[in-house]
Amino acid sequence: MYPSKLLEKVAYFIGIAGLAIPLLWIGVFKFAPTEAAAIKPHVENHFAMGWLYSFFSDQMVSNIIGSIEILVGIGLVLSIWIRKVGMYAGIGSTVIFLSTISFLFTTPGVWRSVDGVPVTDFFIIKDIALLSLSVWVWGRCSSN
Repeated sequence: MYPSKLLEKVAYFIGIAGLAIPLLWIGVFKFAPTEAAAIKPHVENHFAMGWLYSFFSDQMVSNIIGSIEILVGIGLVLSIWIRKVGMYAGIGSTVIFLSTISFLFTTPGVWRSVDGVPVTDFFIIKDIALLSLSVWVWGRCSSN
């Protein structure tokens, strides 16, 4: 195996771990009341998700989101062996991270100024890199 092919495989495994572990971990945490309360300001102000609170409790909305994150995380791990599952998991994680990044624009008060520097909830900023990995998995698993 050529060094570049080996590096590509290693990078893919690291990328999958970097995507799947946070999705699985945070997905499980969504079943906790603390996380259900923490995500509410983001989700209830989001144009595509806010309606969920009209039909479900705070905890149920969090459980639904957590279940989706867990399923996508499992799909990402399976992408190592099953490309078609990886393609759908890549699409799913792309949607998840586009949604979380959009919280920067849909959540009131998420931006503030500290010592003249605009700051935000920095946990969302990491999702830019995770979005890139998601698109990479989607493309890699979609190609022949």
